[in-house]
Amino acid sequence: MSDESRDLLLSGYHRFREGHWARARAQYEALAASGQTPHTLIVACSDSRADPALIFDAAPGQLFVVRNVGNLVPPYEPDGQLHGVSASLEFGVKVLNVSRIVVMGHAHCGGVAAMRNGAPDTAQDFVAPWIAQGTPVVRRVAEACGPDEREQATEEAVVRLSLDNLRTFPWIAEREAAGTLELTGLHFGIAEGMLRKLTGAERFEPLS
Repeated sequence: MSDESRDLLLSGYHRFREGHWARARAQYEALAASGQTPHTLIVACSDSRADPALIFDAAPGQLFVVRNVGNLVPPYEPDGQLHGVSASLEFGVKVLNVSRIVVMGHAHCGGVAAMRNGAPDTAQDFVAPWIAQGTPVVRRVAEACGPDEREQATEEAVVRLSLDNLRTFPWIAEREAAGTLELTGLHFGIAEGMLRKLTGAERFEPLS
């Protein structure tokens, strides 16, 4: 860790202890004693500019957040291999009983850019095979769009893909059909700080 990053982390931690934690101490103590009961599971990108807790101004214990490159959800594959996203989904849905799953993409996503153009040469061990699951859909959408629309259209396509893959999990599909679990797709515009929601018409509209 560089001296600069160490100082930034430590100063942030001190602000947390003196400000946020001090104000919310009773809430943290209650959460420690009684456990978490988040209402929403969010699948988001790891991008440092699109933090769900900040965007939703969430209190501790409200959100169960799963972050990865490109906010991707893989299809249901209970094959005994290591599936971090799927394990988080199972825990959030079957153990924590969340009532909503949100897939949140964002503007200027490097993961989606890699799906359009290929993973960086320095990220071939894990990034390249990870993003490959979204590459066919992204490139098909990119070919159908003009250059001015391509970036946003492909980011939205990955949100749709992840929602489709969520529905391959039987215990998600069953709960959605029963009305006990809601699936929502969002796209966050970094520059303007605006969320847009996927509507029934397959369009993303500003969230009111």
